[in-house]
Amino acid sequence: MTMTVLIVDDHAPFRTFAHTLLEAEGFTVAGEAADGDSALAAAEELHPDVVLLDINLPTFDGFEVARRLAAANGPKVVLTSSRPASDYGAKISEAQVAGFLPKQELSGEALLRLVS
Repeated sequence: MTMTVLIVDDHAPFRTFAHTLLEAEGFTVAGEAADGDSALAAAEELHPDVVLLDINLPTFDGFEVARRLAAANGPKVVLTSSRPASDYGAKISEAQVAGFLPKQELSGEALLRLVS
């Protein structure tokens, strides 16, 4: 079974990069979203296995998106950012997510390791 991923990031070039990389490594990209509102709508419509979720988003941040997805028993969430995890303090460890993956370390193997 192929794992489906929803990519949420406000930067189109990163979404394109992540989409290409993850599909080349065997994932199915179910869709993409650019902000918190569209992320929630896409997750509800597409039912992905995993949401690769940027922390810094327009409308509301990735922590709020993750909170709402967890409250709805949604998919597993992996937070991502170009900033290091240490910039977010305890917010990452307190979030109901599978983990954090720096954007520069994105790979199918790293994503799978967090959600398996």
